[in-house]
Amino acid sequence: MSPTFAPRDDRTLPLHVIDKDNCQKWLKKQPARLRSWAEANGFDGSAGKVLVVPGADGRTVMALAGYGSAIDRARKRFILAEAAARLPEGSYDIASGLSGPALEVESFGWLMAGHVFDRYKDSSGATARLVAPEGVDAARIETLAAAEALTRDLINTPAADMGPEELAAAARELAGKFDATVEVIEGDDLLARNLPMIHAVGRAAARHPRLIDLRRGSAGPRLTLVGKGVCFDTGGLNLKPGNSMALMKKDMGGAATVLGLAQAIMALDLPVRLRVLIPAVENAVSGAAMRPGDILTSRKGLTVEVNNTDAEGRLVLADALALADEEAPDLLISMATLTGAARVAVGPDIAPFYTDDDRLARALSEAAARVADPVWRMPFHAPYEAMIEPADADLDNAPSGGFAGSITAALFLRRFVSTPRYAHFDIYAWQPKPAPARPRGGVGQGARAILDALPRLLEG
Repeated sequence: MSPTFAPRDDRTLPLHVIDKDNCQKWLKKQPARLRSWAEANGFDGSAGKVLVVPGADGRTVMALAGYGSAIDRARKRFILAEAAARLPEGSYDIASGLSGPALEVESFGWLMAGHVFDRYKDSSGATARLVAPEGVDAARIETLAAAEALTRDLINTPAADMGPEELAAAARELAGKFDATVEVIEGDDLLARNLPMIHAVGRAAARHPRLIDLRRGSAGPRLTLVGKGVCFDTGGLNLKPGNSMALMKKDMGGAATVLGLAQAIMALDLPVRLRVLIPAVENAVSGAAMRPGDILTSRKGLTVEVNNTDAEGRLVLADALALADEEAPDLLISMATLTGAARVAVGPDIAPFYTDDDRLARALSEAAARVADPVWRMPFHAPYEAMIEPADADLDNAPSGGFAGSITAALFLRRFVSTPRYAHFDIYAWQPKPAPARPRGGVGQGARAILDALPRLLEG
């Protein structure tokens, strides 16, 4: 169920959000009874700390939520979501302490604190619900929360229930809600339609590979989103060890993220010609599996030497990007759980992205700061191009040496794109430890930053 704001009624409690650095100053302005109650309960505005305040008759009349110090807020996102998880069940109206962009970010975080993945186990999130604060675009925030919920649920679903067929079904269901169209190219039809590398990666699996092509809109700038949909990655013949396979249900995190972003774009009815391309495959092991040393010919005609079958994501993305590029979109974005090197570089919390367009990079970075969706620009470093050029083919899918793995993967993808305004996101799509508004599990990265930046990116 999509996270939504609570209705306002006579049982709604005012909630005061208290900055730790100003807590004593705030309390001094309050009635002696409230001040004594806060002091007796040790309320000091610490991040996530809550206090329910009774009236003279013993009934609750308000609540306080600690917002921490400036240092706390620099080190932790969605602090109010932490308080929401600790408040008693009921509905709350923010009466003071937050305004502007922070109010919107914290409202989104509160909504996500109430969302849980409960497909296989009864569970509940925060039972304290938030009334839409005055001055925020409540419908937009609910749209963002619904999009994030879709992304998380898709990622969290085990591969047995989220293979290429189910991912295509999710795209069709989404299209049905917004009068969009979906074409799915499946199995050997991929060869007939000149998508050979998607076919090569997925042909070993019992579940057929697919290319999902969703479209909506007939006017406005062309926006194309490409998401890696590797529904499970064994590594192929370069088989992953068991521990490395444990999280591979999330290897379709790029697809889940672009579907969530597409849902938000369609729900907000942005004036764009939207296209979503998802190569949906399972990288499996069988007699039909591609082999190390094989040379594949891509849709674009570039040949690729397969030096590691576990570097399959860039192969399926390459064909999808080449297809996207043929329409010359005004903006092309790819999202993929592509390399472990990106995690080594920036950790799990930051979404690194690559682009040659300085205006695009600036817009994404500024938007990320506004909406608390951290991204970081990485370089398309041209001197590393030689690292992806083997002796026997145009490109190498897995350069030896181990250096600059995320950069060389991004450079590989750029070979299939001529569209000037292109950005590639190398995301993790997983929250390894619980945090406010983000339980352990699948998580969207970069989508809210992209959505916030779109008006500036597509104007003119």
